[in-house]
Amino acid sequence: MNADILTSVLVGLAILVGCLGIILPVLPGSILIAIAVLVWAIVIGGPMAWIIFAIVAVFVAGGMSASLVLTGRKLKAMKVPNRSVLVAGLLGIIGFFVIPVVGLPIGFIAGLYLAEHMRLHDAKEAWDSSWESLKAIGIGTALEFLLALLAAITFGIGTLIHFLG
Repeated sequence: MNADILTSVLVGLAILVGCLGIILPVLPGSILIAIAVLVWAIVIGGPMAWIIFAIVAVFVAGGMSASLVLTGRKLKAMKVPNRSVLVAGLLGIIGFFVIPVVGLPIGFIAGLYLAEHMRLHDAKEAWDSSWESLKAIGIGTALEFLLALLAAITFGIGTLIHFLG
């Protein structure tokens, strides 16, 4: 098997894992996509491969930045401390292993609510704060995922150009 084919297949799989990693934070996400396409550009070589990498890098950087900025700005405006999100993340990871597949979101939501309840000492305020936080995190994640999909499409186009062009 040709090195170009093997590299393209492995990079495609890494991109798939990266897209899943945006949704399931236990896996690496956008950064894996960028590194994988960088490896592809090095192996394939030539101006076209580097142009594809540059476009992918812009999508990945835009997705990561938008996710962090939008989510962070909204959480900061709501005065939700990083500690609440950290507790939610830890309980989400624990939930992932306790209840396979569905435990991650259940643990995350429960952790966020518990952390906010401990901070606010009011169940309704804690739920409202948790719900708004979840919406902010969801919007940031969705935007990062969309840009990761655009990066994946760009890689696919680059691969087609390389092998068919």
